[in-house]
Order: sequence, then structure tokens, then C-alpha cells
Amino acid sequence: MAKWGHGDPRWIVEERADATNVNNWHWTERDATGWSKSKLKEVLVGLAVEGEAGRCEISDLKHVEGEASCNSRKGKLIFFYEWNLRLSWRGTVKESGEKHKGSVEIPNLSEENEVDDTEINVSKKKGEGDVLKDLMRTEGTAKVREALRDYLKALKTEFTLGMILPTKATVGQELAAERKLSGNAVQDSVSPQSLDTVGVKIPTVQILLREIFNSPADELYSIFTTKELVQKFSKCPAVIEAEKGGKLQMFDGCVSGEYAELVPSQRIVLKWRCRNWPDEHYATVALNFKDMAAQTELQLECKGVPVSNEDSTRQCWKKQYFEEIRILLQQSKDKLE
Repeated sequence: MAKWGHGDPRWIVEERADATNVNNWHWTERDATGWSKSKLKEVLVGLAVEGEAGRCEISDLKHVEGEASCNSRKGKLIFFYEWNLRLSWRGTVKESGEKHKGSVEIPNLSEENEVDDTEINVSKKKGEGDVLKDLMRTEGTAKVREALRDYLKALKTEFTLGMILPTKATVGQELAAERKLSGNAVQDSVSPQSLDTVGVKIPTVQILLREIFNSPADELYSIFTTKELVQKFSKCPAVIEAEKGGKLQMFDGCVSGEYAELVPSQRIVLKWRCRNWPDEHYATVALNFKDMAAQTELQLECKGVPVSNEDSTRQCWKKQYFEEIRILLQQSKDKLE
């Protein structure tokens, strides 16, 4: 029998604070299909290209068929994905103002091919407007490939958070990096926090954001607390129980939590997490609404975000929340006019 501390390192339970999947040796698998469908829609819909011929935009993800998954074995991540996608595009000819529509087909996006080698076919409905089709075949295709790269990057970073579980050694390295960060100049938007202990200690950061919306505070507040409005800006079914202790679930389950405090038109506090965070780890999100006549300053404070997920969390709030809320507010304003 090996002496204490001299055994096969794969089975040293003390290296993990919760004795789970020691040194990431065992096979684990996570289904990325639902997450991928939301991410593909996020990165593709709204892409726009403009040239001398006119302007084109990806208007919808009409068809998405396939699956994706991520597996972990011996501390390494293995990705499988295969997608058949059909996008709709619409465009306007610059000189004539004529409007045309078409499709973009991606029959086989998979790990077997590089994005640059992935087949992308552009078609247009009958009629004139071939100049727009050419624009989509050149600049549009390049934009689509860039968006597919963004999806794969997020799949390999954002989605996989928590699959390679921290050991005592890696947590020590992260702590050292955090101390170095706190010793240097840190931007106002990020500040290192004390460690949260949930199964395993992980270093976290605080995110601070301030945004101005062309809306009174009560209207903006209702967008965060009314199920129908949340579903409009998130473009997904949602669970919204806007009361203390009430459940919150958005973006096909990618975001979940509960309402911890509600002061109408003034303040919302959430227990909030992304699905790909370590199990049972939540951040605390405070939304403060400052009424400024016809405008509202929204102050966001998000404490307890895992360091490795700081960028994706900031982008989630900026793009999936704030940008989409602005679009919803503008649409409501246009209807009134």
C-alpha cells in the first residue's frame, strides 16, 4: 500500500474541496444543443452588410437542426457539433430603393470542418436585385463566417465554464493572479471580491454598469418584472415571478435565479446565475433606477461573477439585456407615433 500522499495523483481526493471528479479524471458530458440554438440566433440574427449596391441584413434564423455537446476526460475538453442552418436575409437596393429577400443555407457546420471550409450558399427570391445577392455572397458570407467563429469560441469558453473543476493548485494560481490584479490599477467597472464558497472556492469579480434609457423609470422597471415584456425583449419563453423569493428564468434556461428585493420603479435585487457557471453558484445583481424626467439612469451592480466568466457576463447584460430593451422601447415609441 502506498504511503499517505504518495499514491496515484488521479485518486488524491484531498485535491478537491468537495471530492468531486478528482483532478477532472472521470468522463463527464454536457448537452450544448439548447444553449447553442440560442447562441447561434444571438450571433447571426441582425448581422448587416452595406456596400455600393445597397444594404442587407440577416433577419431570422428560420431553420436550425442538429446537436452539440461537450465532453471532459482526463482534464481535456472534447467538442461535438453538427448543424444544418437556414437564415433569411432582406435588403434594399441603394439606387432604386427596391426591397428583396433571400436565404443563406449552411448545410454542415461541424467539428470535422474549419469554418473557412464550411459550405455557405446564398439564394434570392425571383426578380431583380442580383446586386444584393452578390453583396451577400461576398461581404455577407464573410460576416456569417465571423459569427460562426464567435459561436464556436463561446462554446469552448463560455459554455464550458465549470466542466474543468478547480483543484487546490489551480485555485491557488487564480488567487495569486487576483492579488496581482488588485495591486494594480483596476477599471471602475471591475473590482475583485472575496471568495464565495459553494462546493469549491472560486475567485469572483464585481461588474458595475451605467446606462441611460429614453424611458421613465416606471416603464423601464416594468420591463424587468412583467413576463410578457421580458419575453418580448429576450425573444424566448420566460418564467417571471416578480415578488420576493419568486423565480426567474430566461433565454431558454441559460439565465436563472430569483427576486430578492423589489421597490417599484426604484430598485430590483436578484439572485442570478448563468447555466454554465459552477453548480449552485449565484451572483447578486442590484438594479437601481434613477428617474431623470423622460429618461432613466439604470445602475447595475453584479457581485460574485466568476473571474473566468466576467467578459461574457458583461456582454450578456449589454447585448442581451440593454440593447434588446432599447429596441423594444423604440418599437413601442414608433407604434405610438
